[in-house]
Amino acid sequence: MLSAGIASAAVMTATPAPAQSAPRDTFHLAEIVVTPTRVATPRGSVAGAVTVLDGERLRAEGITKVADALREVVGATVVQPGSDGALTSLFLRGGESDYTSVLVDGVPLNDPGGAINLADLTMDNVDRIEVVRGPASVLYGSDAVSGVVQVFTRRGRGPARADAGMEAGWFDGLTPGGPAVAASGLGRSLVRWQAGVSGGTDAVGYSFSFSRASTAGLYGTPAFDNSYRNAVASGLLRAQPDARTDASLMVRYSDHVFHYPTDGAGQLTDANQYDHGTSTALGLDVGRFLLPHLETRLMLADYRTDGGTEDAPDSAADTLGFYAYHSQAMIERRRAEARANWRASRAVLTVGGTVERESEQSSSESQSSFGPSTDRLDVRRFNHAAYVQLQGDPAGAVSVNAGARWDGSGTYGDFITYRGGVVVRPLAGLTLRASAGTGFKEPTFYENFATGFARGNPDLKPEHSTSWEVGLEQSAWSGRARVAATYFDQRFRDLIDFTFAPPSPTDPNYFNIASAGARGLELEAGLAPAARLVLEGQATWLRTRVVEGGFDAGPGALLAPDSALLRRPPLTLTGNLRYTVLRRVRTALSVRHVGTRADLDYTGYPPARVALPGYATVGVSVESDVLSAPGRVFTLTARVENALNAAYQEAANFPARGRTGWLGVKARF
Repeated sequence: MLSAGIASAAVMTATPAPAQSAPRDTFHLAEIVVTPTRVATPRGSVAGAVTVLDGERLRAEGITKVADALREVVGATVVQPGSDGALTSLFLRGGESDYTSVLVDGVPLNDPGGAINLADLTMDNVDRIEVVRGPASVLYGSDAVSGVVQVFTRRGRGPARADAGMEAGWFDGLTPGGPAVAASGLGRSLVRWQAGVSGGTDAVGYSFSFSRASTAGLYGTPAFDNSYRNAVASGLLRAQPDARTDASLMVRYSDHVFHYPTDGAGQLTDANQYDHGTSTALGLDVGRFLLPHLETRLMLADYRTDGGTEDAPDSAADTLGFYAYHSQAMIERRRAEARANWRASRAVLTVGGTVERESEQSSSESQSSFGPSTDRLDVRRFNHAAYVQLQGDPAGAVSVNAGARWDGSGTYGDFITYRGGVVVRPLAGLTLRASAGTGFKEPTFYENFATGFARGNPDLKPEHSTSWEVGLEQSAWSGRARVAATYFDQRFRDLIDFTFAPPSPTDPNYFNIASAGARGLELEAGLAPAARLVLEGQATWLRTRVVEGGFDAGPGALLAPDSALLRRPPLTLTGNLRYTVLRRVRTALSVRHVGTRADLDYTGYPPARVALPGYATVGVSVESDVLSAPGRVFTLTARVENALNAAYQEAANFPARGRTGWLGVKARF
């Protein structure tokens, strides 16, 4: 899109210089962002909190997955139960894991009802990531309760360039039921390679990439396969035939297989169960200025996932319990959105509308000692919405933002959201801001339409929130120093909960019943004291509480009254130091501390609420250009993750990987 292209060219972050260039000598704030307002807006004019992550800098530090990039975002918690490929969730500002809308170039990746697994979303071909913290349903509809994460693909400019790289890693495996030990000489192995090409002019541009990654898994025994592999292809074509028209076409495809020998309690129980799936995201964005100040845009988006779970009998004697299982699901979201931006001298008025078709076709079959069982679901939902937003700078030192949205659905009816904020810049380098708004999340298809063991409730209302925040930001020393603080308060209402004992046998198992709250303080700081040195740090203090409990009031309940929400740490600290040595050697040191947080232990019934101990990890990376000539760069890479070999769990009974070493090579030509 045109606005994304403007932002891609203008956004500046505190990153080391590209390999072929001299190091930057200043620390720059991200100046232009797109996601908070859907138009290219100076970051200092945005009333909400936003973080911009630079793709090139992240890849230089060896970060290959979007989930790992999000770990350094203030207010964000990423949880993955141990192994690469396992279900990876994002909790933003204490919200649920389905309260953040995740998009690639405007194409939403969430399943209907907000579910998102970040395990397979990689950094391939990524230009930057914008993270909006706080409700954004006014512009993005369902799922944007706690925020939005948008991944922007590289646009492709300049002479044709190719890049390729390969790296291998080693780590110690786990002995089932015991401590981490080396599975073999160098431990378990990981391999990743990628290749890409990009280039273009102002009129036409392109970028394509392909990658494949695989890991042998955590458990140091061939009897329990815990391997994972993922292949990703990404591409973007853009065109600007004249000064008034632009268009872009994006495609992203992923294919994965993940073997998981554990049950929900983290115990090794099944040697050969695995899940598999493909996903395809397509986005076509076209814009044209009908008048000098009137821009119109059309966005067509399609996201489809197709996959399932396979669990054949382990042997001919495997006939106890649930000994065979098969499931398959195809989920699709198709969306068309049109909007117009009227640009006055100091304001932009946006009016837009969307129509969307969501569908799911799924089936499952199981064999057990209790007899065979089957389940099928074939449902669809049609949603439509209209919204309006005003973003402006009525005075040189004041910016305002206000918007409202109406959503309509054949299942949950009508819903209205709003958002507003103000930014004041009283002194040079000082920004004060305040905002408030609402967000919502539609029910899942299963919560609405399930049959069989569980009965869905077609009368469910959306889960929704109200939120407010205040913040300040101070930059100094010609932009080479920055501090920021944000306080936020959110209230989540009409949370959907499951009951095993509905009022009558014909009643559903899902009801809107609970409410919860989350409030906290986010601190950020950055400093570039020397030409080749950048230091950054973030701290998040978070308090969550269930205000109105769900059906289960016991200590092991998901929504026990007055309890903390699960897996949200009260304290998170992150830090990053980047230093360029002799222009061709780039080093980075990262540290992260996650405090004690609540989780459920499912080894017994009923499950017990436990406190997961806090932990700290350290990562180190080095890049060295061994050959650097005009148009050609050959680079050696080395890094160590969890360098101090900390033993920790992000989910109860699922140990995280210990110390992991990587060696690699990269080439650009």
